[in-house]
Amino acid sequence: MKRILSLLVVAALSIFSTTAQNLENSTLWKIEGNGLEKPSYLFGTIHITCNATLEDDVKKALDETTQIVMELDMDDPSMQMKMMKSIYFKDGKTLKDFVSEEDYKSIDSLFINNMGMPVKMLEKVKPFFLSSMFFPKMLDCPMQSFELELTKIAKEQEEEIYGLETLEEQIQVFDDIPLEDQYADLVRMAKDNLEYDKETFSKMLKLYEEENITAILDMMDDDTNKTVSEHQDVLLKQRNENWISKIEEYAKDQPTFFGVGAGHLPGKNGVIQLLRNAGYTVEAVLN
Repeated sequence: MKRILSLLVVAALSIFSTTAQNLENSTLWKIEGNGLEKPSYLFGTIHITCNATLEDDVKKALDETTQIVMELDMDDPSMQMKMMKSIYFKDGKTLKDFVSEEDYKSIDSLFINNMGMPVKMLEKVKPFFLSSMFFPKMLDCPMQSFELELTKIAKEQEEEIYGLETLEEQIQVFDDIPLEDQYADLVRMAKDNLEYDKETFSKMLKLYEEENITAILDMMDDDTNKTVSEHQDVLLKQRNENWISKIEEYAKDQPTFFGVGAGHLPGKNGVIQLLRNAGYTVEAVLN
């Protein structure tokens, strides 16, 4: 359960992005140069999917590296406890303090129809946790995850797993986004019973299968989703910039396999370009 909860947080954060630039269609990239003795690899994931089977080139990259670094340390035994401390408002506020009676009824219907329970049981939960509960509902199949698959590989290869940021840092990202925008998106989800979100996620899954990370990026400017379109600096740009020094540190220590949401890779503020700006050669691994 701790991994599922953390995956939903990661999913809420990591499929968002900024201005696009054209890149090869690839989710796997090799990092070389700038003093690295051996190459490391950068893999763009999608956090919830119908098929998290790793391709042969990804498996080869995992064999050539000696540690795995993801957005979060998915094997942290304290994650569940930290998560549970973070999901509730601490000032006594509830859902009813932020939405109209009519919108409350819509959200309640959304939970009853999709979760089999009234939202009253979750009134003190922060809005992005409420929204992220519906991510598995975007799929028409049992949920799989590349993060869980990478965690499994790490255990099989007896390798350490590390994170580029802490759970607290990920939670803070949404704490920094105005609540009115987060609730506006939750109300929108309720009004059309997830129709827009299911359609959008289906398109994103197709693009991911095509490894078209630039097109995934282009989808993120749709202002239907306020949390994404109006707060990309917080969701992506700042986080990507914060990751670069950590990626450098891990890669210089030993050959490392980095797995982060595919939306973090492309764009002028994406991890690929930021690593190139720092002097590294970052090239697509093409099938």
